[in-house]
Amino acid sequence: MNSVIDWLERHLLPLANNLASVRWLVALRDAFISTLPISLTGSVAVLIKSLIIAANRNWGWHVFYQLMQPSISICNSVWRGSVAMFALFFVLSWGYQLAKACEVDPLAGAMTALCSFMMSIANYSYLMQGNKRIKLDQAFNIKQLSTTGMFTAILFGGLGVALYILGVKARLGLHIQTAMPPAQIAAFEAAIPVMLALFIVGGLNYLFQTITGQYFGDWLLEIIQLPLLKLGQGFIMVIAITALTQLFWFFGINGASALAPVVGSIWATAQNANLLAAANDHKIPYLWTNTSFVVFGVNGVCLPLVIAILLTSKRGDQRTLAKVALAPAVFNVNEPMLYGLPIILNPVCFLPFTLAPLANVSLAYLATKLGWINRVQASVPNIMPPVIGPYLVTNYDWRALVLSSVNLVIAILIWLPFVKAADQIGQTDEPRRFFMPQY
Repeated sequence: MNSVIDWLERHLLPLANNLASVRWLVALRDAFISTLPISLTGSVAVLIKSLIIAANRNWGWHVFYQLMQPSISICNSVWRGSVAMFALFFVLSWGYQLAKACEVDPLAGAMTALCSFMMSIANYSYLMQGNKRIKLDQAFNIKQLSTTGMFTAILFGGLGVALYILGVKARLGLHIQTAMPPAQIAAFEAAIPVMLALFIVGGLNYLFQTITGQYFGDWLLEIIQLPLLKLGQGFIMVIAITALTQLFWFFGINGASALAPVVGSIWATAQNANLLAAANDHKIPYLWTNTSFVVFGVNGVCLPLVIAILLTSKRGDQRTLAKVALAPAVFNVNEPMLYGLPIILNPVCFLPFTLAPLANVSLAYLATKLGWINRVQASVPNIMPPVIGPYLVTNYDWRALVLSSVNLVIAILIWLPFVKAADQIGQTDEPRRFFMPQY
């Protein structure tokens, strides 16, 4: 076991540290994180609307349904102003975070990213009149501003900000020496770099449209985005991301944050597409999303350990820590066990800490694939308890309660032998704390 951990420490830890130090990846991660309020707001709107509709369809609460019609209209408006425009909010945050990471004006970076994105999507839409399709020029299809435009936002938004940053670093701005307000000085200094960046992006889009006859956003959706989203739905990808997340955490690196650029661009996009489908009462398109990964895999990773210790451990030190950590673990706050037991860099914990989430994710993936539970249709805060969270994100599917309860039991059973092993280690090595073995 020690040789395996040594090998991982030599090869995996440097990779994780390198990922965590790349400013572009950190900015991309922070951009996804900063849009969380938008996703949560849209999810709550969909959940409230779905609850009202379910009360009418399943419980016969017709009077309640009629009284709550204004609430449904409000939820529809909230959804249109949040998740339906997700790529728009994301590209603003992406430009802001990237400019901030490179120590240039973040507001100018956000506006540059937004302009670059809007130049790269189609400025026409189609209106169906019977069987006839009518083209409307100078009209944006709102779908392009949702998750459909995510990859375009990442690529062209990032390109625009990169060009702006290069212009600033090359000192191409207008340097004003007069006593102007700070905001006005910043605007003048950003003017030329922003102008150059946008004209270059505009020129690239013109060349692309001339050569291919398509807008970049439409082409990217067909050639790259849809195949990548499909790849992200594969079982091997789900297992690989879960395993890497746990490995990073084992070495004290936030695995979810380290892999956020990959997970966000694929699974967060799928999640918001599911949310859009649920809001429009359409078929839910994607089997696995970012929330699936969280609620069925890595979020409540320490709660099974706490329960296993309270059930079987005879060591007072472990039981005391488990009692203290129980309430935080119920709300997915894992730090008391990660750093207090500790789990990090603890050879005894390595296997169960990795295997329990893999088993949970595998069962959840199979159940979703076979249609035993609804696909994820909403997002919930990370502090949502492990059993309640799946129930909410699957649009009040009672089968998700059963699945999450079974997953919790499986994880506890995986941890139990290692808790007993820790008891034996403690008997032979009393001065050492908790799970730490004798070397």
